[in-house]
Amino acid sequence: MALKIGRNDPCWCGSGKKYKKCHENFDAKVEMYRQKGYAVLDRNLIKTPEQVEKIKESCRINVAVLDYVENHIRAGISTQEIDRWVHDETVRRGAIPAPLDFEGYPKSVCTSVNQVVCHGIPSEDEILKEGDIINVDVSTIYHGYYSDSSRMFCIGQVSPEKKKLVEVTKECVEIGISKVRPWTPIGNMGHAVHEHALANGFSVVKEIGGHGIGLDFHEDPWVSYTSVEGSGVLMVPGMMFTIEPMVNMGSGEIWTDETDGWTVRTADGLPSAQWEVTVLVTEDGCDVICW
Repeated sequence: MALKIGRNDPCWCGSGKKYKKCHENFDAKVEMYRQKGYAVLDRNLIKTPEQVEKIKESCRINVAVLDYVENHIRAGISTQEIDRWVHDETVRRGAIPAPLDFEGYPKSVCTSVNQVVCHGIPSEDEILKEGDIINVDVSTIYHGYYSDSSRMFCIGQVSPEKKKLVEVTKECVEIGISKVRPWTPIGNMGHAVHEHALANGFSVVKEIGGHGIGLDFHEDPWVSYTSVEGSGVLMVPGMMFTIEPMVNMGSGEIWTDETDGWTVRTADGLPSAQWEVTVLVTEDGCDVICW
């Protein structure tokens, strides 16, 4: 439970302003919603202005690394080559690839090709070929602050079905962004994402979702993209999380490879797609700070 702050004390957010001139009304509004039965985040997960600026520095590196991948990815390269790009470009900028050694993960990036839903491990033996789709998921630590985003890439000419999957998944993220509104439940956003995927004949993975980000790799809240309206934690200014639905061409069923303990694949062998952005909730919507 947060310590009580005097109205004339410095605000907990680090702005330097008196509490009564800064977050006193915010805290009162949060408490009002809490008493109405809404789930709310702990105060320590609401990012201060100083933290936001530090996280944005990490985001700039994350985006630059993905830009590098986008400019170099092509048929004929291995996913291990992508891992080398991500590692070298991240380190060259003074940062650390967040996935490397995270809970035993052996590489600096996740490369998920075709039917791999997420957490694909780069390999010298996996060579990209014409018609593949691949998600490259980059996460960065810079001066202790975390950023996270991913993009889909179509290798050469892909089938119309795969192209539609990639495009609709990106639309799902864009719809999710449009539904991030302060003082509304996060489930509203997830519900809108799910509805768009279903309307296009696709399914959304239920078991794996988004997460808070910034001060740690994975923070609260856990973010569902198959949620119902009115559910989930209240979105409030200063909250930060990822929008990253995993959309399957076939069923939403998945399985995890027991051999490596990481690679998640579709149960029916049909392709999956994912785009990921990080958003910061603002007073009137959100800012996309990593893409």
